[in-house]
Amino acid sequence: MNKNQKHIITINSISDLYKLSGLPKPKHTLIGLINLDEIDFTSPQESKNLVLNFYTISLKNCEGSKLKYGQNYYDFDEGMLAFMEPGQVISSENGGTRATGWWLVFHPDFIRNYPLGKTIKNYGFFSYAVNEALHLSEKEQATMEGIMKNIEEEYNHSIDLFSHDVMISHLELLLNYSNRFYNRQFITRNRQAMTC
Repeated sequence: MNKNQKHIITINSISDLYKLSGLPKPKHTLIGLINLDEIDFTSPQESKNLVLNFYTISLKNCEGSKLKYGQNYYDFDEGMLAFMEPGQVISSENGGTRATGWWLVFHPDFIRNYPLGKTIKNYGFFSYAVNEALHLSEKEQATMEGIMKNIEEEYNHSIDLFSHDVMISHLELLLNYSNRFYNRQFITRNRQAMTC
C-alpha cells in the first residue's frame, strides 16, 4: 500500500465511535452527545479516513485542526458548525491541539419514526454539495450551545416515555436555527460580493 494512502475505518454504531474516541459507553445506542473537552486530541495520532454511518453535527473551536469532507477542508480555528450525513468519508488531520465544543451524533433509526426522518433530507447543509461550514457570531454560538446543553440535560436524564420526543424536538430546533444562520451567512456573503 502506498505510504500516503489512508486506511478507511467504517463506524456503524454510536458505541463504536465512543470506543474509538476513548470514551465510556454511550447512554443511548442511537444518539450520543460528546463534550469535546473529554477527548484527548493532544496525543499524536495518525490521520484517518472515517466513514460514519450516522449523522453528525459539530459545534467546535479547535486551533490547528482541519477536517476534510468531500474535496474541501473545514478549518476549526474559530467557532463553527459542520454537518455530515451518513456514509460520507471524512479525513481528520490532528494538529495536536485541544478542541472545545460539542459533537452530536445520531443514527438514522433515531429519527425514523418521526416526521424528521423524512424531512431531514430537506436540510441541504448535511450534503457534500454545500462544501461549507457555518460560521457563527457570538450570539448565534451562544444560542446553539444553549440547545446543545438542553440536549445534554435530556441525554443525561433518566429515560422515560418522553425522552425520545424531547430530544427530537431539541434536534429539530437546532436544525431550524441552523437553516436561519446559513441563510444569514449566504445573504451576508452576497452583500459583500455586491459591494466589491
